[in-house]
Amino acid sequence: MPENLLIPSVDLRIGSLEEYNRRQKEKAAHKHSKPKPRPCITISREFGCEGYPVAERLRERMMQKTGDEWVLIDKAVLEEVARHHNISEDILQALGENNQILTEVLATFSSRWKSDHEYFKLLCRHVVALAEQGNVIISELGGAIITRHIDHSYDFRIYGSEAFKTATLTHRLQVEPEAAAKIMHQQQKARDRFTRDFLNQDAHDPSLYDLLFNNDRSTPDQIAATIVAYVEAALRPEKRSVAAT
Repeated sequence: MPENLLIPSVDLRIGSLEEYNRRQKEKAAHKHSKPKPRPCITISREFGCEGYPVAERLRERMMQKTGDEWVLIDKAVLEEVARHHNISEDILQALGENNQILTEVLATFSSRWKSDHEYFKLLCRHVVALAEQGNVIISELGGAIITRHIDHSYDFRIYGSEAFKTATLTHRLQVEPEAAAKIMHQQQKARDRFTRDFLNQDAHDPSLYDLLFNNDRSTPDQIAATIVAYVEAALRPEKRSVAAT
């Protein structure tokens, strides 16, 4: 699939996930009270926009801000997780069988599910488990839809003009503009069909997100910096108390 060419190997991200799980276990061993919920950030994008560069820069900035480990999750990572039973168990042990958030998520899914039902249900279990732990960035996977019942989840989407997306794909895939435009339209249709048929949602609906970013006018660094500032402001106690008055 062409998108695989746009995203580096999952090896480094799997290593980050293992380190994340190790630190989670250490903290759990030293704390008896329930830890304060930490933020989960989801990034959605139109195909051809710079979602992965944004997610990478965002992870670096959030680690610098919080002094804690953050993990970046996408479909490629979760597919690799499925091949490593010990990692999968580390994630899922944080999610009870009767988890109410997962129940609410699955209850809204489309009845059109067929052969992929159990596969995507497993992915959802992993996404919800990680989102509930926090300090996680979820790229794609319908993250904004799957995590919408989680209070500490913040959702963002990146869009762009056809000219921008075509130029980006032309450069990164090293193909002709006509071929890049064809790939862009095919992949976007597949994404839209997925969110419509599986999740009963329109990923283009702006009400699903906290902020939208025009990739024509905003670089990955600018987008990442803005997301950090937004999440930081949203978590301030004084903001919540003012909003409540």
